[in-house]
Amino acid sequence: MGEEGTEGTVHLLCLAASSGVPLFCRSSRGGAPARQQLPFSVIGSLNGVHMFGQNLEVQLSSARTEDTTVVWKSFHDSITLIVLSSEEGTSELRLERLLQMVFGAMVLLVGLEELTNISNVERLKKELRACYRLIDSFLGDSELIGDLTQCVDCVVPPEGALFQEALSGIAEAAGTAFASLLVSGRVVTATESWWRLGTPEAVLLPWLVGSLPPQAARDYPVYLPHGSPMVPHRLLTLTLLPGLELCLLCGPRPPLSQLDPQLLDRWWQPTLDPLRACLPLGPRALPADFPLHADILGLLLLHLELKRCLFTVEPAAEKDPSPAQRRCLLRSFYALVTATHFPPEPGQQEEKAEDTAQQAHVPRACYLVSGTEEPGTGWRLVALQVGPRRLLLLLSAQSPCHGLRGLAARTLQALTPLL
Repeated sequence: MGEEGTEGTVHLLCLAASSGVPLFCRSSRGGAPARQQLPFSVIGSLNGVHMFGQNLEVQLSSARTEDTTVVWKSFHDSITLIVLSSEEGTSELRLERLLQMVFGAMVLLVGLEELTNISNVERLKKELRACYRLIDSFLGDSELIGDLTQCVDCVVPPEGALFQEALSGIAEAAGTAFASLLVSGRVVTATESWWRLGTPEAVLLPWLVGSLPPQAARDYPVYLPHGSPMVPHRLLTLTLLPGLELCLLCGPRPPLSQLDPQLLDRWWQPTLDPLRACLPLGPRALPADFPLHADILGLLLLHLELKRCLFTVEPAAEKDPSPAQRRCLLRSFYALVTATHFPPEPGQQEEKAEDTAQQAHVPRACYLVSGTEEPGTGWRLVALQVGPRRLLLLLSAQSPCHGLRGLAARTLQALTPLL
């Protein structure tokens, strides 16, 4: 299994479907933004072959060359997105979900009306510049994984009930049912209405806040791709501590000025010490005292019905591989097991014909060894699904293969009360 995201280039193209006019092109190399642009002739050829297929009622969705994977996707017969990736081990599933997230980001910040009724291409190009920072964060080496799993990145706070009470109080004072507390783009806690937000906005809103430069307060217009793609809402954010932000999703009221320091102090001052304890939870996701086996180098826990996940590569940080490599390994393994082994996730359109006929033969667990199976060599990756929960573990080379399933089962049992 290749390490998805290792040295390679990703090009993302956005075109008006009817005219083929490029609206933007974004690129990254090795997880960092790149200035390298595709020649116009290549862009025209990629769009031309897709349009040619459509005229013959043939849907061209993906193609592979020796070193590049290409995926096409049209949205509302108005926008065509094309992604090319030469990253080692890149999966089509990852690129398909990337395009879904990119279009969701475009709707989030521009609105569906502007994207489906293109009256002025040049004006739309200017409006889409507001999406670049968010889109570039999908192409880069993010510490989050919601872009791939389509589940909300979460952390487990030490004082969950205390935060929930404070959050509900300030949401009521602000006259909204939608509120959340975020640390480094991950949800610490949220109101029930916020948790009920649909896909993709449930993933996009925290990701957007995490991608923006730090500010004490923001009043940001957003559309909800699933819930309100035509009418904008207001996303209000207030920084409680550096890296820790309160988010409120509102209508025309209240004005940002109504959320004065006195109101914040009333609800958050009693929780100041627990709030400070949340700051390291960003990359760690789990409480510091949560017991993990010494062989675990990274984990991804998904609750497929709640659409939430816990993701960390912090355990045993002093050991190889690096955090970036661990993220790549777990992302690649997730794409592999999701596309080939486990049943389609709730709400996904990626069902295969044989899935329905072979429900009795759905795997419960699988593992993979990169390198050889000899003790002390190669990384171990194991996946286990029980009910709505799916756990993926990255384990050190010292972990014996015959014990992988048992270790995964014990870890999942310990994590189940948290998610």
